[in-house]
This record gives sequence, structure tokens and C-alpha cells, in this order.
Amino acid sequence: MTHAHAFSEIALPLFASDEATAAPQAAVGLSQPSYIRDHRQRLRSRFLEGGAQAMPDYELLELVLFRAIPRRDVKPLARALLDRFGDFNAVISAPADQLLQVSGIGDAVLCELKIIEAAAHRLARCRVMQRPVISSWDAVLDYCQTTMAHRDSEQFRIFFLDRKNVLIADEEQARGTVDHVPVYPREVVKRALQLNASALILVHNHPSGDPTPSQEDITMTRKVQDACEALGITLHDHIIVGKSCELSFRSSGFL
Repeated sequence: MTHAHAFSEIALPLFASDEATAAPQAAVGLSQPSYIRDHRQRLRSRFLEGGAQAMPDYELLELVLFRAIPRRDVKPLARALLDRFGDFNAVISAPADQLLQVSGIGDAVLCELKIIEAAAHRLARCRVMQRPVISSWDAVLDYCQTTMAHRDSEQFRIFFLDRKNVLIADEEQARGTVDHVPVYPREVVKRALQLNASALILVHNHPSGDPTPSQEDITMTRKVQDACEALGITLHDHIIVGKSCELSFRSSGFL
């Protein structure tokens, strides 16, 4: 993919740009003001030369918004999104219904944001699937953060490993409320047997942002461990994902 295509001003064909949707007649025939064109070119050049690390969150968000809103200054919208959700990751991961509550967000912007989120998830997943977990531990933690840190309800996932600790499956087992997700040890080990897995890693998130395990988390983990031991399956760890960090049961002495 060329840089020209990567940063094309053309909106996705399924969606008109949000500014055109808001004022279709006013948008027709308008050319992009020179100050907006120059600003966008400067941001693109800085990104291509220095990468994302050379840009604050609001400028990186502007780059994403350019495609969906071809002619209007998107800096105020980028600022509004960051004021509402906190940082770039939280904006990209925010639920669609919450994003649409922000003035200036329509289907075109929503689509662009969710494409970025989907791409991030897929890239993170590709770095861990079919690879030895022990030698890819940092990538595993990155994947957990990318996919679960900004969810507004609890999600429980299981990583299934083979005898060489290669990750052979990553499955969501349950979703719950803001502070609880139901987990059934019998179903966990049943699925492990179906996949011929030799080991497991449990993962769930705390929407509160604090990865400290509750007593329910500890009790549930011990029940899963007992069920695994009875069938010769190893429970390597249980990871709780917070907003900006995670907790390992193994490293913290709970396993």
C-alpha cells in the first residue's frame, strides 16, 4: 500500500463523510481551505518521518479523522473525543453508542475509528497465535491490554496451549456486568479437552481499571485449578487486565 492510498481523503464508499451528511448541499462543490490542506500535509509528513511516537494523541486522532471529514478542521472534534474518553486508546475502543453521542460523530467517523480498533486487535492477535507463550509473554500482555483494557463490562477469555505451550486457541467464554462475569470450571476444562489442550491461561478484565483480584476471582481460579489438576491440565496463570496495567496470579502468589 502506498502512502498516498494510506492517507487518502476519499471516504469509504458505504458512508458519506460526516460533514456531507450534516449539510449535504453546503458540502457540494466546496474545496478544501488552504490552511486545512497545509495543516494536514504537515501532520502527514511528521507521521511518515517520525511515526506515532512523534505525535500527541490529538494529532494522531486527527490523522484518523481526516478520511471521514475531508474539508472541515477536525482538531476541535479530536479534542472533544479526548476530553470525553481520556486518551487515543480509549477513543478507539469506546462503544459505538457512546461515540455517536459526541457532536460531529456520524457513521463515517465511527467506521474509521472501528477500522483502527479492528486492525489493532488483529495485529496483536497475530503476534501471539501459534507461538510459544513463554517466549512471547510481553506480546500476550499487549494483546490482553489491546483487546480488553477499555471494555465497559467484564469479559472472560481462555488461552488454550498445547504440550509445547504454543497458543492454539483464544476464546471468549463469557461476558458479564461491570463488576461480575460468570465462570463455570466444568465448562472450562470441557472445552480444554475438546481442543486437546495441555495448559490454560485465564484472562479477564476489570472495567474499574484496578486489576486487584476480588475474593470471588481468587475462589473461582482455585476451582478451575482443581478441575484442571484432576484431568492433568496445567493452569499457567490468571491475568486480570486493568486500564493501564495487568496483574498475574502466578507472579502475585495467588497460584
